[in-house]
Amino acid sequence: MLPPPRAAESRRRGGLGSPGPLRFPYDEGVPPVISRRAPLTELHCHLGGAVAPAIMWGIAHSQGIKLPTKDYWEFRELITVSARHGRSFDGYLQLFHWTELIQSSPLAVERSVYEVVGGAYRKNNVTTCELRFNPMKRNRGGEQDLDHIISAAIRGMDRAMLEYPITPGLIFCLDRAFPYALNEIIAEKAIAYHGRGVVGIDIAGPESPTFRPRDYRRLFDRCRRRGLGVTVHAGEAGPVEEIAEVIEQLEPSRIGHGVKAAYDPRTMAMIRERDIVLEICPTSNLNTRVVSGWDEFRWIFDTFRRNAVRFTINTDGPEMLKTYIRDELTSLGRLGILSPEEQAQSAEWARQASFVEGVSDVPLPKRRPPGRSQLEREEA
Repeated sequence: MLPPPRAAESRRRGGLGSPGPLRFPYDEGVPPVISRRAPLTELHCHLGGAVAPAIMWGIAHSQGIKLPTKDYWEFRELITVSARHGRSFDGYLQLFHWTELIQSSPLAVERSVYEVVGGAYRKNNVTTCELRFNPMKRNRGGEQDLDHIISAAIRGMDRAMLEYPITPGLIFCLDRAFPYALNEIIAEKAIAYHGRGVVGIDIAGPESPTFRPRDYRRLFDRCRRRGLGVTVHAGEAGPVEEIAEVIEQLEPSRIGHGVKAAYDPRTMAMIRERDIVLEICPTSNLNTRVVSGWDEFRWIFDTFRRNAVRFTINTDGPEMLKTYIRDELTSLGRLGILSPEEQAQSAEWARQASFVEGVSDVPLPKRRPPGRSQLEREEA
């Protein structure tokens, strides 16, 4: 399969794959972006990548976790994307080792969820944040009680809801590398806590030769019948053929990432006909080299438009990737990839596709939220 023309061009010129500040000929005359007063919905955000390093530092020390360094700035580099880790899918997944370890207690999970959901509202006016995590990766291999971990996450979300006009939700991630029995436990817990804040299930993690979507068909059908939303990581690091198999076997209403679907007309048709929504995470895909650069993303979004495929913009993990959802939208607007109208449309698609009930009940803010730099100074 040949790469899109712009992706090939970006590889020849070099440097366009970097998610950092870039210089493009169309940077000048920056187009307007979606208003900060407009409430946003983020559908794809991992708890392990969403807590600010300073808060993670405090949680780790309060629990007596021995970190590999006493230097905060070294620690910050340890849990965020940087040149030290390289840019690869495996390198990105390795960042979660320390964040998941630090979050492995009820107190840590409660604080983490509270900070992420509240922070998303303060910093970006995100009124609906669907926060996903694997509770079994927070119970220290069975040392901690799984129900205590889940209840703590719900308490953290409830605390944030008492303080802010938001409607968040939790998504439980099954893992491709887990045996079926462990994933079944996570799915059953999601069913048990549906109605108390858990709104959906997902399958994430690195590619595994033992993972077969058809093995999970009945389990996902059961979750769907019990009212849970279904989203699945696909079309990121794995082959494009996996997306069609996931759609046929698991029938998700959303797909996490899914950028590789643009390369297969049959998959595009399946996504359009079944009205599946894609959860696109631009900076994440650039960091992991799933997408070569912004020019390839331009081609991908053009392909989505031509095929009438609905997509949403997300961060994957704002603190780990050093980006917020409005940064993502601003970059896409600045580079002429998404117009302000298309940004607003993607935000509306996210609201419509949310697994959380009552997202339209959140009132608009009366004042324009402050900018990112001001908030970072206040919370430093």
